Amino acid sequence: MQIGIIGLGRMGGNIALRLMRAGHRCVVFDRSAAPRDTLARQGAEAADTLADLVQRLKGQPKAIWLMLPAGKITEDAIESLTPLLAPGDIVIDGGNTYYKDDIRRARTLAAKEIHYIDCGTSGGVWGLERGYCLMIGGPDAAVDYLDPIFAALAPGAGTIARTPGRSAGDSGVERGYLHTGPSGSGHFVKMIHNGIEYGLMQAYAEGFDILSNKASQELPEGERFTLNIPDIAEVWRRGSVISSWLLDLTADALAKDAQLSSFSGNVADSGEGRWTIEAALEEAVPADVLSAALFTRFRSRRTHTFAEKILSAMRFGFGGHVEVHEEPDAEPSPQVGH
Repeated sequence: MQIGIIGLGRMGGNIALRLMRAGHRCVVFDRSAAPRDTLARQGAEAADTLADLVQRLKGQPKAIWLMLPAGKITEDAIESLTPLLAPGDIVIDGGNTYYKDDIRRARTLAAKEIHYIDCGTSGGVWGLERGYCLMIGGPDAAVDYLDPIFAALAPGAGTIARTPGRSAGDSGVERGYLHTGPSGSGHFVKMIHNGIEYGLMQAYAEGFDILSNKASQELPEGERFTLNIPDIAEVWRRGSVISSWLLDLTADALAKDAQLSSFSGNVADSGEGRWTIEAALEEAVPADVLSAALFTRFRSRRTHTFAEKILSAMRFGFGGHVEVHEEPDAEPSPQVGH
């Protein structure tokens, strides 16, 4: 298939590369020339403008994937792109857009007979090799048409055993992608995914912080342990009930620097955690752990502990997120999916 890709940052460029490896034709655009040129040397067709990108896509329907930061940048790109498209064309937002914005956009574009798909994309900077877990919202026909694209981006079944007792259903699920329902549902599912991620990361962070403080002079001398934190992370990776990719990333960071001295512990939140708590409030669903994890990130911008360094190390590990030093009450700047 052919597809246009707008936004060639940490994930957009790798998405194009993964699709090209699967034999798909990619026409790419970014405001910066450097990533366009880099991908052109690797087989992509680079466009100079949005209009040029649309023109280079042949036939109908034309499918265009946006991988941009949520908010005004994505909004402006869709607004500029819309007049260039024809009925039947497809716009896919693969970033971390707020799901209510997806619902609004889908209605606006449907009036022009343009299909809108919201695709929650998890995989971070590792997606090129590992593949991306995809949560896809949008009209059935458009999602079905793009199935070869989603299948190429997804990890595939790999070596993960089938869930015992699971009945046959959507075959895409076991390969790492799911059509979740109508427009907005894909990013809603990804939003909750990221809210859970906050909670999991916080649990690891607090646990390692407790371990690291067991040698504290405040404890009775006979109850102090000097523990090898990198070794504990490593042994937990192997057969432990709490093993996970997040733990793998933590072990990797600790092996490089047991004190995590390159991290300050100033932990940003990219928007999805706040939106998850808003959804919990709207639904009157208790979310004690997820809200506490979000509030801890707020506190990390005032004082830092080893726990926050663990959080920073994990965020850098999966998404390449560099610590942002911001004012305590600054609003988050939503990032592209991870």
